[in-house]
Amino acid sequence: MDNDSKVAYKYAFLSVFLWSTVASAFKLSLEYLTPAQLLFYSCISSLFILLIILLVQKKLHLVKDHIKKNFFMTLLLGLINPFLYYLVLFKAYSLLPAQEAQSINYTWALMLAFLSVVILKQKLSFSDILAGIICYFGVLVISTKGSPFSLDFSSLEGMSYAFLSTILWSFYWIYNTKIKVDPLVAIFSNFLIAFPIILVYVIFTNELYAVEFQGILGAFYIGIFEMGITFIFWLKAMQSAKNISKIANLIFISPFLSLVFIYLILKEPIYISTIIGLSMIIFGILIQQKRKNEKPTI
Repeated sequence: MDNDSKVAYKYAFLSVFLWSTVASAFKLSLEYLTPAQLLFYSCISSLFILLIILLVQKKLHLVKDHIKKNFFMTLLLGLINPFLYYLVLFKAYSLLPAQEAQSINYTWALMLAFLSVVILKQKLSFSDILAGIICYFGVLVISTKGSPFSLDFSSLEGMSYAFLSTILWSFYWIYNTKIKVDPLVAIFSNFLIAFPIILVYVIFTNELYAVEFQGILGAFYIGIFEMGITFIFWLKAMQSAKNISKIANLIFISPFLSLVFIYLILKEPIYISTIIGLSMIIFGILIQQKRKNEKPTI
């Protein structure tokens, strides 16, 4: 294995490891903070770490140019991510067991394919339909703890928020393709323009008050590793990889590793139905991704 491949795998595995911890971090932080508070403090820490990276890479001047040139699109993307997406996602985690919320969240890639049919006028293939049936039946297996035909959900409201988060995340990436700019500059600009909106939201919902220190630590962890630096690690892995598909497929380790952290940290019992359902979700996504790799659609 050459040096470039070693670097790619090092950054990829580090990214997978860090992303695998965030479901547990969400649940722990939500014991001390409301979803809006978690969004607010996470956004602060994310802006801070991304600003440092921009300064080190001497790209900060690009932010002003990007926002000036693409103000309305940047505002739209900022409203979606981080504001609406994370607000909805944190709400889902506050209502659902971590293993359920994270499993539903992983179906966003499939939701992206379906929304691309409507927005980008792409064709829906048999593979997309088959992947959808497999993935969403997997979600049903997880959400009913192995009794899919009972329709006995742990929280229908929580599931609704989780599915809404996949729609928002898909919209974000679809409209993100309309802007050609450095990814780091783009994500920092989105967070920067969204922060005043988030601040106004927590003020008007009376959620800007003193909170426990454990909640702040959790929010900072999420801001740094979920919203910030791990994105840079993953981008570095992609840039260093000789075979991007092999590196990209490592991301599917994350949900299963996450279950280990959920069990060890949250003491949440992991059901066999969760493992079966999650395996179905990943299998369905791989079917859909295989078709996408054979015939690019975006």
